[in-house]
Amino acid sequence: MIIIPARLASTRFPEKVLADIGGLPMVVRTARAVSAIDKVVVATDDEKIMLTCKAYGIEARMTSLTHKSGTDRINECAQFLDIPDDELIINVQADEPFIEISVVEALVKRLNKLKSDNAEFVMGSCFNTINSESAQDPNLVKVILDDQENAIYFSRSPIPFNRSGEATYFGHIGIYGFTKKSLYEFCNLSDAPIEDIEKLEQLRAVFHQKKISMVKVSSTGFGIDTEEDLKRAVEIFLK
Repeated sequence: MIIIPARLASTRFPEKVLADIGGLPMVVRTARAVSAIDKVVVATDDEKIMLTCKAYGIEARMTSLTHKSGTDRINECAQFLDIPDDELIINVQADEPFIEISVVEALVKRLNKLKSDNAEFVMGSCFNTINSESAQDPNLVKVILDDQENAIYFSRSPIPFNRSGEATYFGHIGIYGFTKKSLYEFCNLSDAPIEDIEKLEQLRAVFHQKKISMVKVSSTGFGIDTEEDLKRAVEIFLK
């Protein structure tokens, strides 16, 4: 199952999930991009998003206004739904209308491998290689990996520090997957200081020594964080 958290009052770009991209609201375009993979549900905190999704035939569920993160929002939604604890929940961000099906499928494949290996905690995400210029962008989160491709740390800063001149940078792609059980466990972990400092919710798992299995993918998609990103997205869809 794919759950898309959609909050209206974004601090950096208010109401961006309803911004028009080539004739469709952003959240609708994102939902349609992944609808061929599995059932899609939008988890929102606003009636305007609920009505928009309904108008386009997309299932949506109302969730609390007080959630700290999108993952907390999809966890509430997942608990409403009559699905087993080992069901995979894929968290696709509402501002990712360019997300490729191949990226989601690669993540699902890794999560199923973790399940077959009887991992106690099942959580995964994706990354790709980025250049040094992109690594300077604080909106593009970087990740450091161990030799099993589990995440060691995420940061908005360019990591690792390039002292040798030979650094390779990995950009985090903001898609997450869990089993329903592991999603619930993650959301019931206590908040981590580094999570609040970096404003990156995935650091909660790192802080509590929970493994995040990272999948390397090839992706040209991008999230829409600014007005400039929106302008670029509209230009792409108008071509």
